[in-house]
Amino acid sequence: MLLLPAAAGLAVFEIWPTFQTIYYSFTSWGAFGGHAWSGLENYRTLIADSDVFHAIVNTAIITAITLLAVPLSAVVAALLSLPGMRGVTIYRTLYFLPVVTLPAAVALTWKWLFNGDYGLINWLLSKIGIDGPHWLSDPATAIFAISIVGVWGSIGYNMVIFLSGIRGIPVDYYEAAELDGAGRLAQFFHVTVPLLTPSIFFVTVITVINSLQAFDLIYLMVGQQSPAIERTETLVYLFYQRGFAEHDGGYAAAIGVLLLIATLILTAAQFRLQKRWVHYG
Repeated sequence: MLLLPAAAGLAVFEIWPTFQTIYYSFTSWGAFGGHAWSGLENYRTLIADSDVFHAIVNTAIITAITLLAVPLSAVVAALLSLPGMRGVTIYRTLYFLPVVTLPAAVALTWKWLFNGDYGLINWLLSKIGIDGPHWLSDPATAIFAISIVGVWGSIGYNMVIFLSGIRGIPVDYYEAAELDGAGRLAQFFHVTVPLLTPSIFFVTVITVINSLQAFDLIYLMVGQQSPAIERTETLVYLFYQRGFAEHDGGYAAAIGVLLLIATLILTAAQFRLQKRWVHYG
C-alpha cells in the first residue's frame, strides 16, 4: 500500500506511454493527429534514412565526450576530500550550481561564451594570438562545444555521488597505504578508485542515459537554421523534428523506440561488464 502511489505514477507516466509509443511506431499519422496502422513501414524508412545514421553518430560522439565528466568528477571529489582543504563548501556549491540552474539559462550563457564575434572564449584566445572559430555555427566545432557544456553540467551531480562514496571508505586503508610509503597520487589510484568503483559504475550508467537524451542544449544553442545543425542533430532532436515540426508522429515514435533499444543495450552491456571492474566491499 505504501508503494502504491509511486507505482501508480510510474505506470501512468512512464510504463503506459512507453507501450503507447511502441504501438504508435507501427502507425502513420496525418497532420491533424489521426493515425492508421502501417506495419513496419516506419522502420523500413528508418533503416534507409541517412539523417538517422548521422543522428546516431552525433549522439555517440556527445556521449563519449560527456563521459569525460566521470574521471574529472572523481578527481574533483578526491581533491575536495583532502584534509585541511579550505573553502570546500564554496567549491561544492559552485560545482553543483549547473545541476540546479535552468537549462535555458545554461544554454544562453554558454551561447554567449561561444559567440564567434564577441564571446568571452574567443576574446581570451585573441589575447594569446589565436583566432577562435565560430564555435556554434561551424560544423567542425559545434558538436564539441555542445559536449563541453555537457561535461561541465555533469560534474556537479557526479561529484556529490563521489563525495558520498569517498566518505564511506575507511580511513584505515589510507593510513595503511601511507605507512607502506604510498603518496597522495598512489593512494588515489590504489585505494580511492578501486573502492569507488560502485559509485563510478552508477555515475557512468546515469551519464550515458542522460547523454543519449541530449536535446535542450542543441535546440537552444545551435538552432534549426544553423549550418552546423546536421553535425549536432541527435536522436532526440530528430524525434522532435519529425514529431513536432513535421507532425509525423508515427515516424517519431519509431525513432523513440530506436533510442529506447539503444539505451537498453548500452545499459545491459554496462551491467554485464561491471563484474570485471566493480568491487564491492
